[in-house]
Amino acid sequence: MKTAIVTDSTAYIPQEIRNKYDIHMIPLSVVFGGETLREEVDIFAEQFWQEIKKRKELPTTSQPPVGEFVELFERLAKDYEAVISIHLSSGISGTYNGAKTAGQMVEGIQVFVYDSEISCMAQGFYVIEAAKMAKEGKSPEEIISRLDEMKKSMDAYFMVDDLSHLQRGGRLSGAQAFVGSLLQVKPLLHFSDKVIVPFEKVRTRKRALNRIFDLFGQVAGKHPVRAAVIHANREEEAQKIKEELEKKYPDSEFMVSYFGAVIGTHLGEGAIGIGWYQK
Repeated sequence: MKTAIVTDSTAYIPQEIRNKYDIHMIPLSVVFGGETLREEVDIFAEQFWQEIKKRKELPTTSQPPVGEFVELFERLAKDYEAVISIHLSSGISGTYNGAKTAGQMVEGIQVFVYDSEISCMAQGFYVIEAAKMAKEGKSPEEIISRLDEMKKSMDAYFMVDDLSHLQRGGRLSGAQAFVGSLLQVKPLLHFSDKVIVPFEKVRTRKRALNRIFDLFGQVAGKHPVRAAVIHANREEEAQKIKEELEKKYPDSEFMVSYFGAVIGTHLGEGAIGIGWYQK
């Protein structure tokens, strides 16, 4: 069965990788005043951080219209028998449900919608694996089985400079326990049961990063992993972290990725994290 792979822009998979593996992408949007910009299409991460500095108010974010999914699935139905549509956690966005609704509206193609329960390059890891398997001619069921296997070890921890963006956007569960975080505390966050929750309060940025390295090392010290160092406009810092981790864990694979416009709106500039799964 010929299977197409679809994801959304919050996986932040570079265009060249999407082209290489025939990955189709539906963008989420950021809204500045009355202007709607599709991330990874109309606005890219670098431009986004420049735009934020110019404007006083943060943008809002919006999920893709169901019609965009319908249009894409109908187009794919001409060349494919099935589509696996992999999206950011349903606990923080309606994108997954939008794809499910669209899948029920199209005919002539089987639509499998997969909740990554996470976001950014951690989500991207699922997409790339699925796309490689699809190119090998694996069935949708085989691909989804592999994604479920990956999910058992998929994890990510990240720190933000403060929680105000996440609180304002309603994307943080359990925020009331962290009200003090706005006073020079660097909150460590992760995904749990599809939502972003506080993991620990750490006093300084350095300690927060060291705690992420410690959590990562508890896994990478025992099993080789694929990992991404993910940053919000801190590329140089992310590259240094990647190089340090490569020396320490030579059996693991590392890449640098980023928080783009939509996720960056909620995390704020300076956020940094690591996402990984066991190879």
